[in-house]
Amino acid sequence: MSAASYPIPRATAQQPGPRARLATLLLAAAALASCAATPITGRRSLNLFSPQDDVAIGRQAYAEILAENNVITSGPELARAQRVMERLVAVADDAGYEWEVNVIDDDATVNAFALPGGKMAVYTGMLNACPTDDALAVVMGHEIGHVVARHGTERMSISSAADLVLQGVDANEYAVGAQLAVSLLSRPHGRRQESESDHIGIIYMARAGYDPREAPAFWGRMSGGGGGSGGVLGGVEAFLSTHPSHETRMRDLEAWLPEALAERPRP
Repeated sequence: MSAASYPIPRATAQQPGPRARLATLLLAAAALASCAATPITGRRSLNLFSPQDDVAIGRQAYAEILAENNVITSGPELARAQRVMERLVAVADDAGYEWEVNVIDDDATVNAFALPGGKMAVYTGMLNACPTDDALAVVMGHEIGHVVARHGTERMSISSAADLVLQGVDANEYAVGAQLAVSLLSRPHGRRQESESDHIGIIYMARAGYDPREAPAFWGRMSGGGGGSGGVLGGVEAFLSTHPSHETRMRDLEAWLPEALAERPRP
């Protein structure tokens, strides 16, 4: 959980009512029962779901997404994505996930995503932006990091906890409290998850035999040298961003390089 706490929507000197006391007890019980250490980083996180829940949630969402897109079912692009994924998941911390990757035919979309439980997709636009398997391993290792850190269901857990805390307030107060929760917790927490996935991904790509030095180089190319919309964010803009700036990302990846290089298989 973030050091920032959820705001209390109603400022009052009265003692909390039965609903508020119940919510507090439930949240405390959930926190004690559900905090687990994230692989590689060791971060403790609150997750009200099991890894089996992750698999079921991801499986359902994945089927819906694939049905709505033009999926490549054979050929060198799919073979490449599968080859890189197989090497990465062989060294990943697997809690019984259903690893699968598909390629979506969309050259205009330079992106990839992974759902809870191990389902992943890479757009052809991202494949085109990755001239080598080392570069593709940067992207796919990052997405696998989201899976093993269970970021999707962690966000769902935090959202459920926020709803529980805000139960019983009127609509206006709920809206204010929800907005403050997004600003003070969700966005910074999202940046932490993105950074954590970078950390996990660079370690996994090194373990799988890919060159981790490609990670900061790749993001440097993606940022266009640090200018434009991908450039440095400062002050409030950086705080409200859901992703770390490219400068921060590259600096962190450079800092993790010694750890990653030590993980590379010896000849």
